[in-house]
Amino acid sequence: MCREKRKAALMRRHRLRVILPAVLVAIGMAIIWRGFPHSRSTPAGERSSEPDERVAEGEQRRASPPRVVIVGAGISGLTTALELGRGGARVTVVDMSSVFGGHAVMSQGGVCVVDSPLHRELGLEDSSDLAYGDFMEWGEDADPDWVRYYTDNSRRDIYDWLTDLGVRFEEISTAPGNSVDRFHQPTSRGIGLVTPIYEACLDEESIEFVWNTQATRLLTEDGRVAGIEARRLREQSVIRMEADYVVLATGGFQSNLDMVREFWPAEIAFPERILIGSGRNSVGLGHRMAQQVGGTLNRMDYQWNYFTGIPDPRQPESNRGLSAANMHGILVNPVGQRFANLHNWAKEVMPIMLSQERATVWFVFDEASRGEFVISGSDWKDFTKVERLVLDNPELVHSADTIEELAEKAGLPADNLRATIDRYNELVEGGVDEDFHRFGPGQSEYSNGASPQIATAPYYAMQAWPLTRKSMGGVAIDLDCRVLDQSRQPIPGLYAVGELTGLAGINGKAALEGTFLGPCVVTGRVAARSILGIPAEASPPPTASQERCISCHDVTALIEETRPGYWHFEQSHTRVVERELNCLQCHAELAPYHEEHHVMNQRALARTCASCHAGEE
Repeated sequence: MCREKRKAALMRRHRLRVILPAVLVAIGMAIIWRGFPHSRSTPAGERSSEPDERVAEGEQRRASPPRVVIVGAGISGLTTALELGRGGARVTVVDMSSVFGGHAVMSQGGVCVVDSPLHRELGLEDSSDLAYGDFMEWGEDADPDWVRYYTDNSRRDIYDWLTDLGVRFEEISTAPGNSVDRFHQPTSRGIGLVTPIYEACLDEESIEFVWNTQATRLLTEDGRVAGIEARRLREQSVIRMEADYVVLATGGFQSNLDMVREFWPAEIAFPERILIGSGRNSVGLGHRMAQQVGGTLNRMDYQWNYFTGIPDPRQPESNRGLSAANMHGILVNPVGQRFANLHNWAKEVMPIMLSQERATVWFVFDEASRGEFVISGSDWKDFTKVERLVLDNPELVHSADTIEELAEKAGLPADNLRATIDRYNELVEGGVDEDFHRFGPGQSEYSNGASPQIATAPYYAMQAWPLTRKSMGGVAIDLDCRVLDQSRQPIPGLYAVGELTGLAGINGKAALEGTFLGPCVVTGRVAARSILGIPAEASPPPTASQERCISCHDVTALIEETRPGYWHFEQSHTRVVERELNCLQCHAELAPYHEEHHVMNQRALARTCASCHAGEE
């Protein structure tokens, strides 16, 4: 597909996806610490007081590769492990589960990236300064130092790094609060984002995984964290793992309703019914472990929960929920009236919903927009599955040929719902949402295009409840991801990454979306570079770079002339040149370069065929 055709295809899909959105104690490598005094090694707003101590510590540990234990094999733990392993550390990753990925593999998988190559391919203009303004305005109380780092480095630390590993981004979608669309959607959602990181970890001999093992406490020696104690869940035995550094990557706490309630915002009443929509093991274990050695918690009441919760039909006896929505419909309250701009997402909807006498809402839509109904997560991409388990399930979604009949089935006042839909259709016809400013002049192209009339029978109503989702507060860290104590001083030997840290405060009180998995990658890489003694501004350990490729293989020259037996090579590499792709997007298995192993892996190469053969023109 030529550049123009690819751009047209991407633009057709350039719309909002419902961004509804052994304890893997990676005994990560006890890495060599080369102390370096620079601005990123201090707590936010503070300066470090011990640069000389760090240099001395580094000298003492330089004799052997550092041993690092990482607790948690989700996306932040895997990212940290890979960066450390490639940097020479000996890494052990410990996880409660028997599989990798945590909640990330089940997620929508999108990451927020500023000014990426895909932006430029689509003709979208973005900049670090523009993104910084969006983060600070939307988040209200975001950490300015971490936001600046993220907006300045998201392309290098997220997009370039992931595409080098083989992640494919198929489109950029809209998310509220962004001046420019930045939600980069990977092929195959969350599983397509995380699997390449895990596969790369498996290729590193210095990284080992210990499954079905739960870290229970941190070990200390001479005032520093020196390893973990853990329980093997299957054998019910206790083990100890010594390490030079421990990285906690245990995720948030939104699946622990006791903690959700404990840290619920004081100004908002706790809802009578709330579904659990976070990772199975996101229960706050890392928070408690950090506290046991003096770590402090920060902004714990900054919880990013959704209004889109429906009971998971696969687990009817549990309190687990799914995040489901139709952004082309409308949202009504228990009396059948609109009450918020649906497209302003949780930041606008949640406070109003939770202030109601009954904290519940209904999505109302029609047959014309039925196909826009989505459920967030890797395992809900198949629309036939969505229809079978949810849309056609009368326990979850009501349908009727008239609005009045629909209201009766849903238990909503028929007169109110009829009047609400008539009013909405009238506003759509007039082109301006005078009630909630969802569409009209000055509104986004997406909102104007995703606000059709509700006029085609049958009609649908889906009731939704509050759904726990993500933690935007957590263990306090500095700009090197070192865990801080009550005095805001780093705890020697202890790091934290990902959602455990509240995503480093990058979101503040409200998320731009794609700003959960993105910060998980960023904090993982920052922590690893800090342990390795690599300044944040410097390039990461030289591994997956195409510079070595280019020095030997001049692809442009190789496709200039037609040669017998090279038809597919010439066709595929012509597209590579047209799209300005990195060599490692198809040949990630060849990096880092080792002469004795520099042979193409046909199995790995076969996975890249969909890059060109995606069934779209």
